[in-house]
Amino acid sequence: MTTSQRAPAALGTHVLVRAFRLLFAALTFAALSWIVAKGLDSSSFSLANYFSYFTVLSNVLTVLVLAVGGAADPQGERWQLFRGGVTLYMVITGIIYAVLLAGIDVGVADPWTNNVVHRIMPVVLLIDWIVMPPRKKISDAQSLIWLVFPFVYGIYSLIRGPIVDWYPYPFLDPRGQGYVALVIGLLVLTVAFVLMALAVNAVGRLGCRWRYGAQSEAAR
Repeated sequence: MTTSQRAPAALGTHVLVRAFRLLFAALTFAALSWIVAKGLDSSSFSLANYFSYFTVLSNVLTVLVLAVGGAADPQGERWQLFRGGVTLYMVITGIIYAVLLAGIDVGVADPWTNNVVHRIMPVVLLIDWIVMPPRKKISDAQSLIWLVFPFVYGIYSLIRGPIVDWYPYPFLDPRGQGYVALVIGLLVLTVAFVLMALAVNAVGRLGCRWRYGAQSEAAR
């Protein structure tokens, strides 16, 4: 079978993968909704604070990516670039939680919801990115565009924090560590995020070669 004969079948996503995307989108939505439902029982719960967690925002974007990917299966370059960004945000969520936040109160009391948003979905998004990678190459420079969202989020958190006297994460809170330690920590995180972005892009390329072989080179 020639490459040209194989290409049309490879362009779409297998129906089973799309079904799993919808399933995990529903699971993530259920976890996010459950956290809100449980939080409303507490007088200290704040929806504004809830939606100021990077984890929550990343998981909301995950619901969008998986639901659209499962229902419509878009293949455009802009969509794949957006999808790669959300994959990065979930990878950041999983790694930062494991390294810096495990054992710390991050507003998720129930073990099952905590596992879904911090552990399961980062792995699911990364697997989906590798198994169903974009056919067209995303350059390293393009992958660094993904960092705009974490950068804006950091600025938002640092501006909002003193106003409401609340910070979503200890490493963003200057009250206990001081601004020098805060800046040093953020610089380290920035370097880590750059490396994560390049790594997510790299594994996507490897997945592309594995899945499409020579076709991936032609698509570039």
